[in-house]
Amino acid sequence: MSMYKEIKQSFQNEYKERAQIYTQRLAQWNAQSPVTRVERPTNLARARELGYKAKQGVVIVRVRVKGGKKKRETPHGGRKPSKSGRYFSIHKSLQAIAEERAARKFANCEVVNSYFVGQAGSTKFYEVILADRTSPSIMSDRQLSGVTQQRNRAFRGMTSAGAKHRGLLHKGFGTEGVRPSMRQNRRR
Repeated sequence: MSMYKEIKQSFQNEYKERAQIYTQRLAQWNAQSPVTRVERPTNLARARELGYKAKQGVVIVRVRVKGGKKKRETPHGGRKPSKSGRYFSIHKSLQAIAEERAARKFANCEVVNSYFVGQAGSTKFYEVILADRTSPSIMSDRQLSGVTQQRNRAFRGMTSAGAKHRGLLHKGFGTEGVRPSMRQNRRR
């Protein structure tokens, strides 16, 4: 078995068998700030699959996002309250929101990708891979230099999580209004 397969399997076993270690880890993460820089990725195999490289200019950030439906204020002014719809679910995934929060905190970096790390109740934890735009080692890297040239990737929905909520990963019947983008298709 290869090294990355073993790492992947040990990470999955930690979720199943060693629940005590996992809950302690989540409790530590909950005590930290919502966007925390991490020294090395928690799940190395998954991070390597998504473009992580152990080189200068590549940053790993753990983001805590609270899930659940969002509550909206009831409108005033003589409308029937039952028709207002107080709770609504957001169209973006929590992973896309985590990427945006990491991009806001680290403004000099571009989001490469992200992956799920853990969940405690309605709180989810994601690790976001960021690449520094100005780092010489990133500029000379063929794969990561192309990513850093795309400005504000997370906010424009150009990451894999962003492409999902834009509807770009589905093809066929019912996706006629998705390309080139929903807004541009409406303006035609």
